[in-house]
Amino acid sequence: MWEHGQFWWNELMTRDAEKAKAFYGSTLGWTFSEMPVEGGGTYWIANLSDKPAGGIFEMRGPDFDGLPQHWFSYIAVDNIDERLELAKAHGASVTRPPFDVPGIGRIALLKDAGGAAQGWMTPA
Repeated sequence: MWEHGQFWWNELMTRDAEKAKAFYGSTLGWTFSEMPVEGGGTYWIANLSDKPAGGIFEMRGPDFDGLPQHWFSYIAVDNIDERLELAKAHGASVTRPPFDVPGIGRIALLKDAGGAAQGWMTPA
């Protein structure tokens, strides 16, 4: 169960998902299941003891040029559309408007008033 305002999901943004899976599988014991990505590709769910531990997203295309590999966090919010309006009123900028991921939730990407990038989501 999720609560408004808590960190809900973390994903590794990488250019080599296979290398990342080998590393985290060997060092943390994670196993992986795949989820197709709209437009092609695969999103990897990292599991620990059959429970989701995080995700692996492979950065491909010009949108990711110059962006280093990194872990990216998502915060659960009770209503993504209303909370984004509130965030913008307090200095945030939206870098990707809300979009729906079936079975996962409604997600948006933003930078807070200080410029820190993050995702906010209303889990399904």
